[in-house]
Amino acid sequence: MHRLTRDEARRIAVRAQLLDADRPGDIVEVAEQLGAIKIDPTATIAPAEQTIPWSRIGWAYEPGQLTKAVETDRLLFEHQGQFRPTSLLPMMAARMRGRTLPAATREYLDANAPFRRDVLRRLREEGPLLASDIPDTSIVQGKREGGWYGANEVPRMLELLEATGEVAIVGREGRMRRWDVTERAWPTGMPVHDYDEAERMLEMRRLQALGIARRKTSWSGVGDAGEPAEVEGSEWKWRVDPEALAALDDDPGGRVAILNPYDRMLFDRPRLIELFEFEFVLEQFKPKAQRRFGYFAHPILIGDRFVGQLDAELDKKKENLVVTAVHETLPLEPEEREMVDGEIRDLAEWLGVPVVFGAGGR
Repeated sequence: MHRLTRDEARRIAVRAQLLDADRPGDIVEVAEQLGAIKIDPTATIAPAEQTIPWSRIGWAYEPGQLTKAVETDRLLFEHQGQFRPTSLLPMMAARMRGRTLPAATREYLDANAPFRRDVLRRLREEGPLLASDIPDTSIVQGKREGGWYGANEVPRMLELLEATGEVAIVGREGRMRRWDVTERAWPTGMPVHDYDEAERMLEMRRLQALGIARRKTSWSGVGDAGEPAEVEGSEWKWRVDPEALAALDDDPGGRVAILNPYDRMLFDRPRLIELFEFEFVLEQFKPKAQRRFGYFAHPILIGDRFVGQLDAELDKKKENLVVTAVHETLPLEPEEREMVDGEIRDLAEWLGVPVVFGAGGR
């Protein structure tokens, strides 16, 4: 049983997420360590798939690197709303093909068996294709909680076939996905794993991405990977990555990081509170009158402390980054505030626009 202070646990978590002073070199390195980069169209500043790598790499990152890594080099792939490293594909493929589908999904696929065959045939013969290139020959429509999935069943069928490992996303035209069959989209000669073996391997990769996580929780999915640990002042059962633990003494120090609200570092809200004493609530879906920090506020990390949230928006018409407020959740020393302002200016320069600080931004 490893016994850690809260400072040590936080440093492990920060370093595992590549948010310390030792910046990674490229987008592939980021994806390999994080395991997944969220795709989301909300772009008050920039989309999640762009700001997540920028917050790690900094100036050396250019948005075109992501497209090249996915569509040309095939070192990353898109799956269910995230970009992932291709090194994970053998394990994920085993789980896709071995998963048990819910009864309603099986009924939908059985009822639409001719439609399923039509989609696969067209992709094999004509792919890669956009969903709009494929006719809807569905027999029955599927339902989702809260209403109909949509008038066109092709996107639904493609997403189900993606979940079972029959089709894959191979690129995009704007926000539209291009699809192909996996026998052509996936690399040949991939290692073959059984379902349970693949899950154990994925649990270890998840723990490596987090550094330290609670055991047996849906927030992290690390299971029994790594080694058991106790954290000072916490009654939770933790698992820690032994390599991250061994590197604790090799500490490069901290820095300022501005995180997209969909950043993996923020996903496990209970862990944020337990280790960092930071309660983060995404206010995107709250009525305006109930928002404290802003529609899409970006948390600010200094070293291993969350010190505030940035409420800012890219004004595309005026071509500047408007900082409405920097909400301090911990009091900042003058030099810390200067560091935060410097990171905001770097963000604006990366976007190619000047920064404009509003009355609450300073």
